[in-house]
Amino acid sequence: MAPPADAQQRAAPEPQAQHERVVPESQVAVKQSFAPVVKKAAPAVVNVYVQHTVQQIVSPFGDDPFFSQLFGERFGIPRERIQNSLGSGVLVDPSGLVVTNNHVIQGGGEAEITVALSDGREFPAKVVLKDEHTDLAVLRLDAKGAKFPVIEFADSDSLEVGDLVLAIGDPFGVGQTVTSGIVSALARTQVGISDYQFFIQTDAAINPGNSGGALVDMDGKLAGINTAIFSRSGGSHGIGFAIPSNMVRLVVQSALKGVAAVQRPWLGATLQPVTSDIADSLGLPTPSGALVAKVAAKGPAAKAGLAAGDVVIGVDGKEVKDPQAFDYRFLTKGIGGTAELTLLRKGQKMTTTIALLAPVEDPPRDARELTGHHPLSGCKVANLSPAVAQELGVDDDTRQGVVVLDVKDDTPAARIGVQRGDIVVSLNNEKVSSVAQLAAALDLSGDRWRLSVERDGKVFNLAISG
Repeated sequence: MAPPADAQQRAAPEPQAQHERVVPESQVAVKQSFAPVVKKAAPAVVNVYVQHTVQQIVSPFGDDPFFSQLFGERFGIPRERIQNSLGSGVLVDPSGLVVTNNHVIQGGGEAEITVALSDGREFPAKVVLKDEHTDLAVLRLDAKGAKFPVIEFADSDSLEVGDLVLAIGDPFGVGQTVTSGIVSALARTQVGISDYQFFIQTDAAINPGNSGGALVDMDGKLAGINTAIFSRSGGSHGIGFAIPSNMVRLVVQSALKGVAAVQRPWLGATLQPVTSDIADSLGLPTPSGALVAKVAAKGPAAKAGLAAGDVVIGVDGKEVKDPQAFDYRFLTKGIGGTAELTLLRKGQKMTTTIALLAPVEDPPRDARELTGHHPLSGCKVANLSPAVAQELGVDDDTRQGVVVLDVKDDTPAARIGVQRGDIVVSLNNEKVSSVAQLAAALDLSGDRWRLSVERDGKVFNLAISG
């Protein structure tokens, strides 16, 4: 049924004058539109295209399972194959320095990297620093003196749950896209994405291709690098995680200094979570903090007076709820100067000052490639020291022994499953304490070996015949 004529007349829209958009002049006005924030930040967000050339063995028997199992790759034909990946990145220096996720550029074979700006320009790029522990990488554009728009770092510690944020990136390769949301949670430490876990959680839509892109605050500053999503379908379910800008800044500063790896302060102690049972036994009101389990005799923690049984609850006044939170707070301090630790010792709160020192290589690493007729042939091993432990991401920087630096493909060590970061505990029931001792023992071991290897705190025992 049609409405009355007078109602139709009343509903007819009146022509309106076109209004010119203006930049909001107050925080209240900014909240009415994200456009000013996007205009400030988006030019510094880039697309990262990676092309890997990898060798693939093509079987002359096709996909026949019988012949594939019988002959493996021995009669295969080596061919080159191209792998392509897409991610996002952020310009953080006007000379052409881009930060992105390490997993965006990671892959087999040689990589050809192209970075595309929002204005359509494209530049080849090279990796100047990779940090697998934080899942960050820094690229340098081959820009021939060009200057680029950059985004300023925010202090990620100033974020609060409920703050508005924008995610800028290239989801699914459709082109630069902006999504909005809020900070859903802070200090997420049990996500399992990287070695150093202390993530910003947001409900701003993040999808494949957003990795390495910018999480931006309402001042148009970089609050974090979008890194992962929690999803069962591969699409956004409103649970995304970003690396805080204070950690990103540490990695970028290392790249600007021209160092090959990010150096982090050395604690010289082993920490573990405070469980409910531990909290009850120590008389703590809540199961929170990082319990000192072991202290290295000559490390910074020992010199600062830390002892087994202490519970660290703060770094420079910032709360520490678990060992992962401590790692973030402590490591983002960088090398040089001191930090104040807040402790609980026998129920009493106290503070102490710890020096922010680089880890030492004591004992010397004595790296060697093991060869010969034995199960560890094909390994590169070294003496474990605080410096080597940090390099490999070994949690316990107080221990000594022999650690695996690398394993060559198709060698005895690779075939029994030895991996980078494994610690050789014993050989033929004799404790392994140094590379020199291990090498000598392997030469005298004969054709039967009993090998114990530690990985992620678990010891695996192998009996092998030659």
